[in-house]
Amino acid sequence: MDIRCRKRQCKYNDRFTCKAKDISVSESVLCTIYEKDESKEVEDTTQSLFSKTPDYAPQRDSKTMTITCRANCLFNRNGKCVSNGITLNAIKEKPYCVSFLKK
Repeated sequence: MDIRCRKRQCKYNDRFTCKAKDISVSESVLCTIYEKDESKEVEDTTQSLFSKTPDYAPQRDSKTMTITCRANCLFNRNGKCVSNGITLNAIKEKPYCVSFLKK
């Protein structure tokens, strides 16, 4: 599963790949495990996306983690995310799951 995160100051963000043990998405489509770490900030490589390949950390195997979800989402199966990948975006201060598709 491709798990990408654009919250550049999250303590679990390793070059845009989430390294948290488990992920939880709330009813309001927010990542509830987000923890801001002011001492780090992953470089925003999206500004040069088409001229320089971003440095992404390797993908994670979804079998080694649990992604729980309480959102009314097409990929929510009995509280577990069954999407083939999720992306958490840096919209304002909140880490929204932008892979969300309303049922």
